[in-house]
Amino acid sequence: MLSTSATAALKPIETDFDDNRIFIELPEPALSAPALPDSPEKLADIIQSQIVQSRNTGDPRFLGYAEGLFQQWPGEMTARLQVLRATMKQSLHQFDAARQDLDTVIADSDDPQQRNQARLLLANLELVQGNYKQAREHCTRLQETYPGLVSASCVAQVKARTGNAPDAYNTLREQVRSANTRDVTGRLWAEGTLGDIAAQLGKDETTDHWVAVLGVTPDDLYTRSQLADWHLEHGNKARVLELTEGYESVDSLAVIRAIALKRSGAPQADTLISDLRERFAEARWRGTLLHQRDVARFQLDIEENPADALENAVNNWSDQREPLDTRLVLRASSAAGDQQQQQEIREWLEQQRQTDARYPEAGS
Repeated sequence: MLSTSATAALKPIETDFDDNRIFIELPEPALSAPALPDSPEKLADIIQSQIVQSRNTGDPRFLGYAEGLFQQWPGEMTARLQVLRATMKQSLHQFDAARQDLDTVIADSDDPQQRNQARLLLANLELVQGNYKQAREHCTRLQETYPGLVSASCVAQVKARTGNAPDAYNTLREQVRSANTRDVTGRLWAEGTLGDIAAQLGKDETTDHWVAVLGVTPDDLYTRSQLADWHLEHGNKARVLELTEGYESVDSLAVIRAIALKRSGAPQADTLISDLRERFAEARWRGTLLHQRDVARFQLDIEENPADALENAVNNWSDQREPLDTRLVLRASSAAGDQQQQQEIREWLEQQRQTDARYPEAGS
């Protein structure tokens, strides 16, 4: 839950409206209720499309549509459907439920493609949650059953976050240079991973890797957010505004844009900040707030409320321990003067042998 001190007070609920007043235009799936498809494969195609739309637009409602279809489906839960349901659940931060589906596919399915997909998703889930031993096991097994740049990237990411970032970067870069040029998916995956590790090492090549990914997949919101954040932290506000323009509906990019506008003294900052304040308050009221990292960063860098920012950052870090999550707890605890919390994070980083150029507060 959000602390009310960092958000606008909720407006009284209105009950008297004109009959023709339009409040919001819903995406197409919400406007019709088509019959359920007559096969698991057709259902999987629909759900996969909705997951892709959610990723490309940052709109979680598409995940809601997918979840509704799963709830209505009376037929067989194939391995592909289980993998897609796990993907949806992970996006909704239902990590344990996602893990259960993926474990089932790996143990029971006779479909090698779906087992590999489940293994990759499970490795990523463990990476997100900072369970590096389990992630390493899945990445190693994936290399055996699905060799190539995707599994190599998986291994490199674990190595980078457990004390071997320089070796992970150099090894993966050489693998990219010698890989089949027709493996577009693998190359994109590797370039994104190289960008993550380069940022961890503080390398100038960081932007080159992420720009390469966006050049092919401009709607990769994760990479766009990473690159925008990198430029923000390096004072390149004009580049931040260029990368975030038109993406104000995506929480992570909107918050980064608001910070850049505020630091630039731009008059548009007030409008976006007000919109975000109301957006987060409304999500809390509806019980649909998913991204505590974005809320915490808004509280820290826009509202200048480190106490509430720290509370949300810590709650987020209990489930997600990616570098930006860790950095946010370190920043918020430093701003709030909470040395105990900062020490707990430092001890965890030491246990993992994780150092990161983005963690100046950790002395790494």
